[in-house]
Amino acid sequence: MAGTVHRLAVLGHPVSHSRSPAMQNAALAALGLGEWEYGAIDIEPGRFEALVRGLPDEGFVGANVTVPHKEAALAVADEASGAAEAIGAANTLVFERGMIRAENTDAPGLLDAIGEFAGELAGRRALALGAGGAGRAVVWALAEAGADVMLWNRTHSRAEELAAELGVEVIPPELHGEVDPGAFDVIVNASAAGLGDGDGLSSLPLDPAGFRPGQTVVDMVYGKGPGTLVEAARRGGAETVDGLEVLVRQGARSLAMWTGREPDLDVMRSAARA
Repeated sequence: MAGTVHRLAVLGHPVSHSRSPAMQNAALAALGLGEWEYGAIDIEPGRFEALVRGLPDEGFVGANVTVPHKEAALAVADEASGAAEAIGAANTLVFERGMIRAENTDAPGLLDAIGEFAGELAGRRALALGAGGAGRAVVWALAEAGADVMLWNRTHSRAEELAAELGVEVIPPELHGEVDPGAFDVIVNASAAGLGDGDGLSSLPLDPAGFRPGQTVVDMVYGKGPGTLVEAARRGGAETVDGLEVLVRQGARSLAMWTGREPDLDVMRSAARA
C-alpha cells in the first residue's frame, strides 16, 4: 500500500461479519478521500495490545474496536476521553502525535439512533441487556440522559459489578426468566444474543408477548435481517431501532474524529444495508 494512504480498520474476534468496511469506505469515497482506506482485522484477545501498538507504524491513523476488545482498547490507550473513562470501554482509537487516544462513540451513537426520543428519556424506565463493552456504553448513555436504568446480564455477578460502578439497578436473579418488557419505556439489547443470525429473543429474559406501543426497542446486534427481538417488538406495536442504524451513527462519529469531515449518513446507511 502506498505511503500516502491513511489506513483505518475495525478490530474484533470474530470480525468477518462486520459491515463497517463497506460502510466506511463508501463514506470516504463520497467525501472524496481516495487516499483513505478502511479494512477489518481479526485479532485474538491475547494479541490485541501488541497489534494496536504496532498499527501506527503500518500507516494506520485510527481504528474501530468491537467485541471482545472494547475494555482492552481503553486499557491500551495513552489518553482517553471523559466518556470512555466513565464508561470503562472504548470503541474508537485515534493514533496521533505518537500516542493512542481512546474514544467511545457507542454511547452518543445510540442516542443519535434513538432520535428525538433521546431528549425525552429523563424519568423514563429503561432496560439494558448485557454488561460487556457495548452494555457499559448503553447503561452510561441512558443514565446520563436521565433514565431510570435497570440492567440484566446472563452472569448476574457481572451485572451487579457494572450496576454498582455506574449507579443503576439490576434485574433480580429470580426474575431472569420472566421480565415483562411492557414495564419499560426503552429496551436496549447490547448482549451477544442474536449474533450470527441466531434467535436472540430466546436468549433474553423477555416475554415475547409483552411489548407495547409507546416504547422504543433497540437491538445493537445486526445480521441478514431484523432479529427476533425487533420482530417481536414490532408485532407488539413498539418503535424499533436495529443494529445497523446504531452502527451507522457511531461509525459516523468515529469517521469525523479521524478525518475532520462529517460523512453522509444516507451513503453509510445504503452501504451498511446493501
